[in-house]
Amino acid sequence: MPHATELLFALGLGDQVVGVTHECDYPTAAEELPKVTRDKLPFADREEPVSAREIDEAVRAATQGGDPIYELDEDAVRELEPDLIVTQGLCPVCAVDVEDVEALAQTMDTCPRVVSLDPTTYGETLADVRTIAQVTGAKDAALDLIARAAGRVDAVRLAVRGAERPRVAAIEWFDPVFIAGHWTPQLIEMAGGTDALGFAGEHSEQSTWELVAAASPDVIVCMPCGYDLNRAEDEAMRYADALRETGVPRIVVVDGSAYFSRPGPRLVDGLELLGHILHPDRVPAPETGAVAREVEVYGNVS
Repeated sequence: MPHATELLFALGLGDQVVGVTHECDYPTAAEELPKVTRDKLPFADREEPVSAREIDEAVRAATQGGDPIYELDEDAVRELEPDLIVTQGLCPVCAVDVEDVEALAQTMDTCPRVVSLDPTTYGETLADVRTIAQVTGAKDAALDLIARAAGRVDAVRLAVRGAERPRVAAIEWFDPVFIAGHWTPQLIEMAGGTDALGFAGEHSEQSTWELVAAASPDVIVCMPCGYDLNRAEDEAMRYADALRETGVPRIVVVDGSAYFSRPGPRLVDGLELLGHILHPDRVPAPETGAVAREVEVYGNVS
């Protein structure tokens, strides 16, 4: 999992990571490691952009038919001889089925331990840090990582204390519309906002543009799952008519893949970014370089 890879590197264990998924792209060193998964969707190798609707329909067809979305390269995993495999069972759209991973591990000579990280809240993402620390011996690094994250969270919460809370709609997918759940509503709350539609700890929920409009948010934050900032902006403009019809005065796009979709260490970057989006006079732009872009759907992109 990309967020597991990020966590291992954040704990100083990067030199022990021997293989990653095809979607692990952070930190840069992870991109140089052997890939042990591949995408099985029918348009995985298409060069032209695939619409949100096409992706959704392909994923639904695969999951309803019991077909895998990703394929595990079992031969590659065997050759790497890992002692530990970190995976997840939270979302079938995000990774190889955890049961497939466990089945493979049971047949390997090294008998690797399989740890599944399945957080649904921000607090559980911190518990995952402790879990990985226990199985890798990186307890001191984990305590330091958690302490630094807590300090940054407290700084944002203190900065927005007493401020008026804008209503936020966090859009995780455009067609069909999905409202971000899990840890995102908590990030919005900690950043000084009120989530108009999402529920903390619950799965992201399919909705409609009409319901988004009816919730009367002050700002829509577009964070399509798995998309970087440029792709998110492209998607927002592709669905500019739908966004315009909500009547929401402010539309913002962010890098969902880096700061919101993955429940890893960079969620704190996402929190700081949300704080700056909602309260730029109180929360400075993140030092990590995370940025948001205002999208003017009633005219041109600024």
